Amino acid sequence: MTPKNAFYAQSGGVSAVINASACGLLQAARQYPEKIGKVYAGRNGIIGALTEDLVDTSLESEAAIDALKHSPGAAFGSCRYKLKSIDDHRAQYERLIEVFRAHDIGYFFYNGGGDSQDTAYKVSQIGAALAYPIVCVGIPKTVDNDLAITDCSPGFGSAAKYIATSIREAAFDLAAMSPTSTQVFVLEVMGRHAGWATAACALAAEEEGGAPHILLLPEVAFDQGRFLAKVEECLQLYGHCVIAVSEGVKGPGGEFLSATGVKDAFGHAQLGGVAPVIANLISANLGRKCHWAVPDYLMRSARHIASETDVQQAYAVGRSAVECAIAGKSAVMPAIRRLSDAPYRWDVIEAPLSEVANREKLVPPDFISADGFGITEAARRYLAPLIMGEAYPPFKSGLPDYVKLQNAVTPKKLTTAFAV
Repeated sequence: MTPKNAFYAQSGGVSAVINASACGLLQAARQYPEKIGKVYAGRNGIIGALTEDLVDTSLESEAAIDALKHSPGAAFGSCRYKLKSIDDHRAQYERLIEVFRAHDIGYFFYNGGGDSQDTAYKVSQIGAALAYPIVCVGIPKTVDNDLAITDCSPGFGSAAKYIATSIREAAFDLAAMSPTSTQVFVLEVMGRHAGWATAACALAAEEEGGAPHILLLPEVAFDQGRFLAKVEECLQLYGHCVIAVSEGVKGPGGEFLSATGVKDAFGHAQLGGVAPVIANLISANLGRKCHWAVPDYLMRSARHIASETDVQQAYAVGRSAVECAIAGKSAVMPAIRRLSDAPYRWDVIEAPLSEVANREKLVPPDFISADGFGITEAARRYLAPLIMGEAYPPFKSGLPDYVKLQNAVTPKKLTTAFAV
């Protein structure tokens, strides 16, 4: 019996290690030729499936696939495109089945965050609804660390390592300049509803009073009076103040401090930058010179300082996805399970997509300090292992040497086009 082919795609904001998951999946698939034929990668996520824009990964060399493990970005392109309900948009799903049938695809792998796992779950349901057998497995990825069930989300550990390193280095700069110049530094960190990355900034502090001095988490309503008093207290104690703020910090009424009124492709509020809002607040009320920065794409793409733990976990869930699929396990997502904090031990389990899709894991109350401006020891125990280890990429002429795949396009078999 001829083995079925597979479809793999990457979705949502990329990470420093999403390609490590692709590496794990592609290498594992090549070890089971009797189970999986070709692996087609969708160009730009699920859009590649809808438009029949498929990359034949079998044409890539073993060396190129292996190099994915140390290369950032999304090797096959990504997207922010959410499938609507099957009942209301049946044509989308019929088109997917049409493409899958044309290319003899029996396995579907989707690598992304919460909205992407929702897409994976919906695709897992179309087999029964449209009488086409498809084994569907989601693969976790998000720098926000807000996926349910999995102990941590691949991509987060590396982003956390980068952001904690960056704020520690910026704090040294600020301490040197504060007697004569800038006294407050504000770093805006990704995190719409969950403040995991901002919480990880606290790992930069090695001792009491170390920077960052203030964390502003979306889980804690912003109180202007309390905040300004805390900034003034830090300035009196240390002569300078370092602040890490989540992009999704909200006011007492639940409104984003930096909302623009625009929504993205997933229907989320587009945020316009909270760091200058905070910096201007301090300047206007306390008369202190402030500097702010937004690392944005830098924190999610910084492969040069990736966490070795994160790389290993990203690779492992890619491999596990294949193992789930060939065992016939559908509508699941490989998830990280923590076995112990010190020494840090973990393994991979299967999580039902129905319990992951569209669910957010927020920073729990027992991880947030009593004053709301820091983290507890429990949070530190959770976060610390995730940034451990270095997995430097190879360097060439002084810069990281990353791979770019040839991404040979598979000839289309369908005569009809599909607009997205």
